[in-house]
Amino acid sequence: MKITRVETFAVPPRWLLCRVETDDGVVGWGEPMVEGRAATVRTAVRELSELLVGQDPLRIEDHWQTMTKGSFYRGGPVLSSAVAGLDQALWDIAGKVYGAPVYQLLGGPVRDRVRAYSWVGGDEPAQIAEAVREQVEAGFTAVKMNASGRMNRLATVRDIDEVVSRAAAAREALGDDRDFAVDFHGRFTVANAAKLLPHLAPYNPLFVEEPLLPEYTHRLRDLTASSPVPLALGERLYSRTDVLPALTAGVAVLQPDLSHAGGISEVRRIAALAETFDVLLAPHCPLGPVSLAASLQVAFTTPNFLIQEQSVGIHYNVGAGPLDYLLDTTPLRFHDGHLLRTTAPGLGIEVDEKAVRAADDTVEDWHNPLWRHTDGSFAEW
Repeated sequence: MKITRVETFAVPPRWLLCRVETDDGVVGWGEPMVEGRAATVRTAVRELSELLVGQDPLRIEDHWQTMTKGSFYRGGPVLSSAVAGLDQALWDIAGKVYGAPVYQLLGGPVRDRVRAYSWVGGDEPAQIAEAVREQVEAGFTAVKMNASGRMNRLATVRDIDEVVSRAAAAREALGDDRDFAVDFHGRFTVANAAKLLPHLAPYNPLFVEEPLLPEYTHRLRDLTASSPVPLALGERLYSRTDVLPALTAGVAVLQPDLSHAGGISEVRRIAALAETFDVLLAPHCPLGPVSLAASLQVAFTTPNFLIQEQSVGIHYNVGAGPLDYLLDTTPLRFHDGHLLRTTAPGLGIEVDEKAVRAADDTVEDWHNPLWRHTDGSFAEW
């Protein structure tokens, strides 16, 4: 069996899918994506496909090593995301060839269902309590919300009160048997994060995500040593090498993205590395159906898995959602806030190729909003 063709499709709302075809007619799907850089990643996928066409698709590890280490310049979000999508597609092909779900090829399941959380609010969240209650009524047992939008470099009393009041409202709406997480999105300075974290502790968040930007990971130990709540990060870390400093600094939850961090192959290894530090895995996934399906394959076979992000109903998804590109939505349907283990081969989903081809290039590439402080200076994400 040989790989004969690699295609990419830019589809609404902001996703990039890839399709890998073999001469035996077996097709695998992946989702290589950097939000706001879809066109750039598309070029990287095309370049990497030159290494794959004509090769045996079942030599997944060899292809991963070649794609990641076969050139002088390595790493970074664009390359690792391109590799991630192609890696997902190769695992999808392998599962279909062997007639087994990917999680079986990774050693078999350790759980029968995966707990998921739902997003509430947008970049400037408001009316949190009502949004939380809607998700509880939908059956979810956990939600996540942004802490804030733009944040002053050193938080004012009002800044802190607004974040804490939303946390209090979420806890009241959830009760004591459900969870919420708070995403700082790297919008806080280290000093701001240290100032705010103790104020959130009384409301017992499941974790606080990205309390600092990835370039300041050398300061993470300062926060973990003093934080009364678990800290999580990892969506902007792309390899075992990238996550190691966070693990040694005492992070509680690691959040690699299956469409950014080298795909199933690398995230599986990241999970094993995290286990040696007694750190839990909560894969980042605000993207589409293939990314979520790949995340689930890892979740089903990872002992230290905690909870899964997913994008159904997320505020970014304007014009399309993950279920729109599936022939059968059953594998990604929720049951009391969980996704159930299926026995379908490969990634366990059937992509609606006709819908994907029709949607290709019908949306402009999504870009992050550019924010500025009130004095006109640039505000970091």
